[in-house]
Amino acid sequence: MKVLAVDDERSILDIVAAYLEKSGHEVIRAENGEAALEQFYFQDIDFVVLDIMLPDLSGWEICEKIRLSSTVPIILLTAKSTEADVVKGLKMGADDYIVKPFSPKELMARIETVSRRFNPANGVEKWSFHNDKLIIFPKTQEVKVEGDAVSLTTTEFRLLKTMASHPQQVFTREQLLESIKGLEASALDRVIDSHIKNMRAKLEKNPKKPHYILTVHGTGYRFGGDQ
Repeated sequence: MKVLAVDDERSILDIVAAYLEKSGHEVIRAENGEAALEQFYFQDIDFVVLDIMLPDLSGWEICEKIRLSSTVPIILLTAKSTEADVVKGLKMGADDYIVKPFSPKELMARIETVSRRFNPANGVEKWSFHNDKLIIFPKTQEVKVEGDAVSLTTTEFRLLKTMASHPQQVFTREQLLESIKGLEASALDRVIDSHIKNMRAKLEKNPKKPHYILTVHGTGYRFGGDQ
């Protein structure tokens, strides 16, 4: 796999490259946004590891430009761990993020996890859970449960995608509402609860004993699927 690693700190690039190359991957380096885009457009890149804080273009801008023409997997490296920054990156098309300082082993695990979702042979990204009992196609907004297509509304799909992109992470109702509407929530908790109820009816064998959309009492919800 050919990986584009983008960071203005050469020491970080050295570490990322060392671990990737040890795993048999080819690494293309870039230390700023313009160089990153030039390498991306002229190389056959399979994966992008992208720092947000660069001296010229931001990682968000680069991610947005890449998404105009490609669904290549992207992991953001960020010193910004606030909810708004994370949501912004995911909305612009990033597949995952990792907060600096990070463990190289954790980064490699994240790369492997995201890579398993993506099938470069046909350009179709597929998230599989519980041995293909639940399959999510994030780019085409298709969902299958035990081989049967399930029709979700756009809002329901965006909620599912938000939670499934980070299995086991707990999301508050406010975070979920932010992910689907870009608005701050206050008295709209029941809106999320209503969507969750509808999603369970479509995805779960027994909505009263869900496997995928789990309630975290006093906090919100989390996705319980095993990849």
